[in-house]
Amino acid sequence: MVSLVFLMRDKGNNEVVSSTIITIGFILGLIIVPLTLICYLGVLIKKRTLQVPLWLIIANIIFLFILMLYILFINVEDNHSS
Repeated sequence: MVSLVFLMRDKGNNEVVSSTIITIGFILGLIIVPLTLICYLGVLIKKRTLQVPLWLIIANIIFLFILMLYILFINVEDNHSS
């Protein structure tokens, strides 16, 4: 959401703030998505029922795979350029 606001209002004048927001979003994605899936797994093991909709669990798993592919893509590009 914040990135969209910067895209609409700030036409590249403040690159430091934009890159900081992107980096914070990337780091939070690395922490929150796996932690959420671990919590889902813990609740499923304990109670055998989830109060979370199935579409939300599937969306989080898809986002985790996208994030892992993105990290893999960055690492492969860095290794080929060196």
